[in-house]
Amino acid sequence: MKILLTISYLGAAYCGYQLQGDKPTVALMLNRAAKKVFGFDCNITGCSRTDSGVHALGYCLTVDPVSEKDEITVPVSRIPTALNTALPKDISVISARMVDDDFHPRYNVVKKEYIYKIRANKVRDPFLCDRIFELGKSIDTLNTEKMKIAAKHFIGTHDFSAFMAQGSKITDTVRIIYDSEITVNGDLIEYRVSANGFLYNMVRIIVGTLLDVGRGKIDEEDIPAIIESKSREKAGQTARPEGLYLNRVFYE
Repeated sequence: MKILLTISYLGAAYCGYQLQGDKPTVALMLNRAAKKVFGFDCNITGCSRTDSGVHALGYCLTVDPVSEKDEITVPVSRIPTALNTALPKDISVISARMVDDDFHPRYNVVKKEYIYKIRANKVRDPFLCDRIFELGKSIDTLNTEKMKIAAKHFIGTHDFSAFMAQGSKITDTVRIIYDSEITVNGDLIEYRVSANGFLYNMVRIIVGTLLDVGRGKIDEEDIPAIIESKSREKAGQTARPEGLYLNRVFYE
């Protein structure tokens, strides 16, 4: 059996989730903590990659011993507390449960939800440093109503080639977006999007495009044409990583 963990983390100090040699990554911290708690090396398999500086509120991963001779004997209910004592303070295990051996945290995903947080204020908030995208301009410099309209155009089944980082080797670029919504609360703007999967930098490029709509650089009704063009040059810039959070992962 495998252990399915749900974790949250601040990504500011890490070069993303996935292992990259000795570089500081979330997976490296988890590997070290698992070996310390269980006493042997474990396979740590995540639900997705995340970029440097990106955060997670509900990231899922499985843990199982590398060797068939080893067995995790710590009661499942105690695993979160045990691992949290061995993890840095910016990574936290929220829950743990048993899953079948054939369960895969990435291939069994049916939907993921991301949140992107923006603060539109001329003065930065030091308490939100590296946890939100600071626009550096007041909220009245953006037409948030047009951004809301533009966000809805992304819903549906589309080829999102125009919203994938250049140089990506992915060839299957069709994704289904189930929900795409902008909400505004004072000087805080939140973009929430869920889909059956995401291309490399897809959410950040969508956000950059929505910001260009808010600035008047792109018309909100041009979004369908940009999607149809499949051209990265037609879409907006890639928004900074610190505003992005993997919020939830859904399984059958």
